[in-house]
Amino acid sequence: MTHSMRTDAHPPYPDGGGRGWRDTATRYALLPLRVFLGVTFIYAGLDKLTDSAFLKDSGAGSIGETMRAVRDSSAIPALVDMALKSPVGFGYAMAFGELAVGIGALLGILTRLAALGGALISLSLWLTVNWAAEPYYYGNDLPYMFCWVPLVLAGAPVLSLDAAWHSRRRRRTGGLG
Repeated sequence: MTHSMRTDAHPPYPDGGGRGWRDTATRYALLPLRVFLGVTFIYAGLDKLTDSAFLKDSGAGSIGETMRAVRDSSAIPALVDMALKSPVGFGYAMAFGELAVGIGALLGILTRLAALGGALISLSLWLTVNWAAEPYYYGNDLPYMFCWVPLVLAGAPVLSLDAAWHSRRRRRTGGLG
């Protein structure tokens, strides 16, 4: 009697069929990224709204002072100039934008749109606040921008309101939606 040993590196599929843990892992692969980005952007928005120094035209830690400090070293000074026309308004727009992006990503509501917003926020911060970071990878907004790209492309196919809406629409249209 001969004994054979398994030579593959992966355990057998849990359900005994062709679709198993690999397919499940693939379906859920973006979920940790979505949760991280969602929580981070919600936190960033709330942090701005609750920081008494941030939402001011001038002074240490204010959005106005930050914008004036990075104006000459940014890649697009005109973008900073636009923010400096109303620093407090810009600060509120940034905070509420981050909240909307974070909530959209975390709950999976209009996820691709939220991710595009997150990528644009990160891109604008990289081109302004972090542009002078040297070497470039010391600035944190460039990696955030690229972290949003998979969610722009794939959306939130699982554990999201987008997926629930899509599934409901498919059931209504007999699988055509």
